[in-house]
Amino acid sequence: MATRKRSVARSLDEYKRKRDFEKTAEPEGGSDSRRRKRGLRFVVQKHAASHLHFDFRLELDGVMKSWAVPKGPSYDPAARRLAMEVEDHPIEYNTFEGTIPKGQYGGGTVMLWDRGTYEPEGGGGEDALREGYERGDLKIVLNGKRLKGGWVLVRMRRPGERAQWLLIKHRDAYAHPTFDVVAEVQTSVATGRTMEEIAGGRSRVWQSNRAAGDGRGAAVARKRNRASAAAHRRTAAPKRAKKKTTTRR
Repeated sequence: MATRKRSVARSLDEYKRKRDFEKTAEPEGGSDSRRRKRGLRFVVQKHAASHLHFDFRLELDGVMKSWAVPKGPSYDPAARRLAMEVEDHPIEYNTFEGTIPKGQYGGGTVMLWDRGTYEPEGGGGEDALREGYERGDLKIVLNGKRLKGGWVLVRMRRPGERAQWLLIKHRDAYAHPTFDVVAEVQTSVATGRTMEEIAGGRSRVWQSNRAAGDGRGAAVARKRNRASAAAHRRTAAPKRAKKKTTTRR
């Protein structure tokens, strides 16, 4: 257990080095040590930093393996979406939605766009996922609210500090060449808010000089967010076809 904790801590060194946790509300990491009971988690966060992109994260070996996908995921199997690998993030990042203050690394609005569990497409548990990641051919099945079915991350042989991958939808019952899920889904899977609403939610931005009296505003915001989520939450994945196809990419 101690060895695993040290390994996770080392994996998060770059993440922590880039952030000032006195100024950003992003989680520092290290507090989520509970063992999963419902499978490995994945999350997709819409991130309006210097450039709008989608952060695609998969839980593996105690951290969230992370990729920045400029155009976001696509249900079209013919679409090869660039996915630039970035530093590992802590498991706690799965619940982060809000605004990273201007001037901080990645400053901008972050939306929880999708979340759920995932598994290796061919079975084999974490060992198969670890092997696929190391090989650069990571075939997975997503069980999210908006993203479902088989997908693959393929690493390209290009020089640089971080590898560039391609995120591709497999040709399965969920594939849909004309369904633009990024354009269709504009709200948070957690709160039902738009990016503009998240950016305007003052209680979701944390600063080190926050006054103690802000608690009332946060409570009001939580109540408003719950009501918004009830009104707007929906599953946006395309309907599953009656017949499956077995052809792969």
